[in-house]
Order: sequence, then C-alpha cells, then structure tokens
Amino acid sequence: MSTLELRPLSIGELLDRTFSLYRRNFLLFIGISAIPQLLVLAFQLLETSFMPTRFPVRPPGSTEFQAGAFDLSGGSLLGILGIGIVAFFIYVVAYLFSQGGTVFAVSELYLGRTTTIGQSLGRVRGELWSLFGVVFLNGLATGVAFLFLIIPGIYVACRLCVCVPAALLENLGPRDSLERSYGLTQENAGRAFLIFFLYVVILYAALFLFDVPFAIGIQFATHDPSMIRILTALMQVGNFVAAVLITPVLTIAMSIFYFDLRVRKEAFDLQMMMNPLAGGVPAPRNATSLLS
Repeated sequence: MSTLELRPLSIGELLDRTFSLYRRNFLLFIGISAIPQLLVLAFQLLETSFMPTRFPVRPPGSTEFQAGAFDLSGGSLLGILGIGIVAFFIYVVAYLFSQGGTVFAVSELYLGRTTTIGQSLGRVRGELWSLFGVVFLNGLATGVAFLFLIIPGIYVACRLCVCVPAALLENLGPRDSLERSYGLTQENAGRAFLIFFLYVVILYAALFLFDVPFAIGIQFATHDPSMIRILTALMQVGNFVAAVLITPVLTIAMSIFYFDLRVRKEAFDLQMMMNPLAGGVPAPRNATSLLS
C-alpha cells in the first residue's frame, strides 16, 4: 500500500478515509478486534452455560428458602464478586489489545508500511500497563466532567479523544498523553464530536440488528429458563459481532484524526517528507501542554 496523501482533511474527507482504510484492510482490523474479544465471549458463554435450566419455587417461610437466602448473602455473593472481577479483568485486557493493536495497524498502513494481526497485537504487550493508565486516567477525567453536567463531560471526552494514539505512537505516559491530546484538539472539539456522534449512531444500529431481537425474545420467555439461556447466549454472540464490526471504526477515525491534527499544527507531512524512512512516527518539536 502506498502512503496516503498527508494533508489537512475536512471532516468529510477524514470519515471517507476512515471507511476506505477499514474496507481495504477489513480482515486485518476484524482480526485485531475479534481475537481479544473472543476471550470475553468465551467467558460470557461459560457463565451462560451454568445458568440453571429450572428455578425451584419454595415458600418464603420454608427452611429451604431461608437456607437459600443465607447462601446468597454468604458464599454466593463472594462467588458473584469473584466472577465480576474476572470478567472485568478479561474485558479490560481485551479492550486494551484491540485498541492498541488497531492504533499500531493504522499507523503502519497510513504511513505506507505493511503489518499483520500478530505484529499489531504483539506490539501492545509491552505497552499494556501504560495503556491501562492512559485509559483509566481518561475515563476518570471524563467521568468527573460528567458529574458537572453532560455537556462538560462530552467536551472533555472530545478534547482527550486522541490520547491513546499519542501515548502509543509518541511513547508518552498517561498524564503526558492526556496533556498532548488536550493540546492537539484545541479548536477541534467540534470535529471530534462529529466523529463520536457518527460512531454512536452506527453502534446503536448494529446493536439493534444483532442484539435487540434476542433481548426482546428473553422478555417473552420468562417461564422457559432453557430458552432464556439459549437467547442469552445468542444475545452475547450478537454483542460480540456488533463490537467486532463497529469498534474499529472509532479507533481508526481517531488515529487518522491524530495524524490530521499533527499535519495541521506541526507540519507532520513535511517531517515525513524530510525523513520518509523513519522507523516510527517523528516526534513533535513542540508539544502543547494542558497546563500551558
């Protein structure tokens, strides 16, 4: 693949380039997204397989009912908590690998190099802790902003939207990557919002197609635990398909947005012209700080 033309992009051109890159490298991005998410799906299906096929009904005053209530408040609650922790850990690891792998793949393809699923995911291994710090700090900052009303939260999310590409491609720590994103997106929050808005629309359309039919079916199968278990498994598969297909869109778009911001503010295109054989992304001469 030849290097894409590095120049300032309108929001329409940015989105067009996002979908073009995704379409031309569909199997690559699907593989990067699907392999980590398979762990999440496998755990969810395992949980579903242990759902009871029938729910015994006991009178509230019976000894059996009281014993069941005791179990729920004791060991069962600890078991549920343990399952929740394991599920959260699996989800976070899968999310970090899919996000990081996609960013690395976009960087290679966007600058005219080649990559594979294994190479893209392999580069994430050494960045997991740093990437977790970036995602955690980003979520914390955005969450605190949302406490002050929805609009401030949306604004902060738009200003911090390229912190992951900045962290991975410039080898920045969590705090520095957030400051870097905040500086790059100055006067560009509106463009970031349009990207987020389009992603949400596409995501909910996919969930409506792959998820909602099974969720509705569960509501009509309340007296058939076996059918509930089957429909729950199908709903989880639908969630998996929607996530695998749609999640790369946002990550690809934000990675291209990151390069576009650098072209606009730091003459990144000229840096690449002067050093086209650079092994990575040229570092910026002057990074704008959140604190400046």
